[in-house]
Amino acid sequence: MKSAAPRVKPPRIHHGDNLPYMASLPGGSIDLIYLDPPFGTNRMRRGGGAAYADQWRDIKTYLAFLYPRLVECHRLLAATGTLYVHLDWRAAHYVRIQLDTIFGGRNFLNEIIWHYRTGGVSRKWFGRKHDTILCYARTLGRHCFTVLRDGVYRTDGLKRDEQGRPYKSTTKGRLYFDARGPALTDVWDLPFLSTVSLERAGWPTQKPVALLERIITASSRKGDTVADFFCGSGTTFVAAKRLGRDFLGCDSSKAAVRIALRRLATEAERSSD
Repeated sequence: MKSAAPRVKPPRIHHGDNLPYMASLPGGSIDLIYLDPPFGTNRMRRGGGAAYADQWRDIKTYLAFLYPRLVECHRLLAATGTLYVHLDWRAAHYVRIQLDTIFGGRNFLNEIIWHYRTGGVSRKWFGRKHDTILCYARTLGRHCFTVLRDGVYRTDGLKRDEQGRPYKSTTKGRLYFDARGPALTDVWDLPFLSTVSLERAGWPTQKPVALLERIITASSRKGDTVADFFCGSGTTFVAAKRLGRDFLGCDSSKAAVRIALRRLATEAERSSD
């Protein structure tokens, strides 16, 4: 009897359509997936010498494109895994319905608001200064999650003891607060990358490493596998590498993959110094 041919391992960073690439990966093999798909702006996105077409006939066409890829995310996630889908006001409400259908509404975790102040404002409406990141567990209760703390407490009468620990005096004595700061909520105030940021790598919709570090730290452990199937400039991979996670992903743009590989090479040089 002829033995089966060995399975060809897909490349860690692949250039091409993400759907067949995702289909080539074994189910339940990924611990955390971050998706930053096109936002449906119906225009060319340009910046830093690179560009891609974010153009769709209508919202139905866009959703038809996204749906099978979300189904693949569900298949690929381990039982303890989590999915983050990064969108804006154009499609977030439609995609949440898709995700409720695929993952089940019971596995919804958060609608994260990433608030920033970059860019101008409109004379016709309030400035649109946030993105929406939808977060779903593969299996609620089994998913990985670490409470993150940052910032300062906004509590009146907060004092510090001899060791610098924050507390508030009450009728029952001192009420101590966690010295690491308050637990993060689902509203994140993180700066967008300015046009002159040193992080800029030449991709028009590049996200800050701090954003991905927060996601990866909260929803994975060292040694876990993190995937990004719309990888763009590779910010997810850079953050994953810094945090000791394995990673894989792809993009349909040769320029994006080239930038991602270059950033990873630079990161490897820095870590070896």
